[in-house]
Amino acid sequence: MQQAATASDGEELSLAERAYRAIRDLLVMLEIRPGAPIHEEQLAQSLGVGRTPVREALKRLQYERLITTYPRRGTFATDVNITDLAHISEVRLELEPLAAAQAARRATATDRTSLTTLRRELTTAAARPLDAVDLMHLDLQVHRAIYTATHNPYLEDTLVRHDNLATRIWCLFIDRLSDMAGHVEEHGPLIEAIVAGNPDKAARLARGHVEGFERAIRHAI
Repeated sequence: MQQAATASDGEELSLAERAYRAIRDLLVMLEIRPGAPIHEEQLAQSLGVGRTPVREALKRLQYERLITTYPRRGTFATDVNITDLAHISEVRLELEPLAAAQAARRATATDRTSLTTLRRELTTAAARPLDAVDLMHLDLQVHRAIYTATHNPYLEDTLVRHDNLATRIWCLFIDRLSDMAGHVEEHGPLIEAIVAGNPDKAARLARGHVEGFERAIRHAI
């Protein structure tokens, strides 16, 4: 059974939220493979929750394009379609720089502490290379921490969903990407700009990061 996730303020998350976050990340990291059937009962047992929280979680995940339901066939993880890369990047090229700039302006002391901790983890990862899966998890953590620091729930929600879809594409080509560690380590200067309260530099670095991601994927195809 997985350990209960907790909210940033220390309060225990609802069962539905626990189920949502756990299943979401299984789908994002392709631990549930594209096209694989989704079994409510199996997920409920593995997460240690009832079927109702799982069902609520799956409704959200369908809206986020991570699962799809076919009448009389069942529910499945969505396919990863490389043709979606241009559409996803189009959104991220506009919103990632905005999020980075707003995080630099609005980050609280707690946000800056969290980001500084992640900066240290990036330094550690550079000195002692992590495997691909750990690097992906670290990348997700950094992005989500930046989105949280915007203190704009609508912007955060939109970017989490699009970053999740981008990460699925990244995972699909993970064996073909030659410098994934370097891509993740690019977050170091970005975090520093946010913590220092430099919105212009943060926006510029965020845009460059998204552009680099798209180039890397297209090169790997």
